[in-house]
Amino acid sequence: PTDTPLQALIFMNDVTFVEAARFLGQRMLKDGGGLPEDRLRYGFRLALGRAPSEAEQQVLRDSLHYHLDYFTSRAKEIDAFLGVGESAPDTSLDRRALAAYASVASMLLNMDEMVTKQ
Repeated sequence: PTDTPLQALIFMNDVTFVEAARFLGQRMLKDGGGLPEDRLRYGFRLALGRAPSEAEQQVLRDSLHYHLDYFTSRAKEIDAFLGVGESAPDTSLDRRALAAYASVASMLLNMDEMVTKQ
C-alpha cells in the first residue's frame, strides 16, 4: 500500500533502480544543458538511445513540473528519496530539482521500450 507518489516510486522499484534513477537525474542536471527541455531530451536519449517525440517530450515536461511542485515544502520526502541506496547524492545539486529529475528518470527506466528487447 502506498499513500504518496514517493512511496509508490520506492515500492515499485528495487533499491538499485531508485539509485540508478537518481544517478540518471544527476546526469540530466549536470550534463544535459541549462534548460529543462534540453535536460529531459538528454535523459531520454541516454535511456532509450533516441530523441523523444513531441508527445513524449510533453509527458516528460508534465512529469517534471508535477514532481517539482510535489517536492516543494517536502524536505523529509526529498531526504528519504535521495537517501535510498548506498551512494550519496551529489551535494552540489539542488535537492528538490534532483528529486524531481530522478523521478522523471525513474519513469524513463521503467518504460517498456527501456526494459524490452525488440
